[in-house]
Amino acid sequence: MLDDFFTRALVAGVGLALVAGPLGCFVVWRRMAYFGDTMAHSALLGVALAFLFEINLMAGVFIVAALASLALLFLQRHGSLSTDALLGILSHSTLALGLVMVAFMSWIRIDLMAFLFGDILAVSRLDIAMIYGGGALVLLVLAWLWRPLLAATVNTEIAEAEGMRPERARFLFMLLMAGIIAIAMKIVGILLITSLLIIPAAAGRRLAATPEMMAVAASIAGAIAVIGGLTASLNFDTPSGPSIVVAALILFLLSLAPLPGRRRTPLSSPGQS
Repeated sequence: MLDDFFTRALVAGVGLALVAGPLGCFVVWRRMAYFGDTMAHSALLGVALAFLFEINLMAGVFIVAALASLALLFLQRHGSLSTDALLGILSHSTLALGLVMVAFMSWIRIDLMAFLFGDILAVSRLDIAMIYGGGALVLLVLAWLWRPLLAATVNTEIAEAEGMRPERARFLFMLLMAGIIAIAMKIVGILLITSLLIIPAAAGRRLAATPEMMAVAASIAGAIAVIGGLTASLNFDTPSGPSIVVAALILFLLSLAPLPGRRRTPLSSPGQS
């Protein structure tokens, strides 16, 4: 069944979309899109370090993304700069460090385009196993964190008063983001990971009445975008990763059409984070 490269790509992409949907909902609710970009940009530094120390690429990306999360938390507590300024520093500095390290490692041939924009058509059975195994773990942890994360998203003070430890939930969510970025890097690439998290969730928000329904709708929208994008890529000979993102964008634009009885999710109103 999985001998055909297109079939493997579909299976891998749908698996990633199912995991990215619920995570993307929290990215949208908590207005963390720039944070997602920062972690995605740090992935290239993780790739460079993985080649340098000869470790697994996903492990290298996860470690660097997790360290970037820790650095952000530390600087937020002890620094005087705003969060968006800190994210800008971390985002561009990690990307630049990764590019410089890759340039110095002349003994290794690295296809930067594959890492920047992904190569879903080259996924193997092992990649699929890692996507579904890692994705299942991410979803299990997210299910455990769902209530405290949701409460902290609505009101951090109330979550603290109820003993939900929102800071711990936030850090664990950052680790989940690091995990999904490590998994998604080979499929849609470093520069397109955040769009796969945000666009299906934004489309799902327009079609759901509750947070749980939005998470399901985001996963379905992501899966449809993967299938549609890969089909278009095959028929029109376009890059697979960008084609998936364009398909997600089309779904989002379609979701803007007015429908009778449509309601906004409780976490989608302005002013909440």
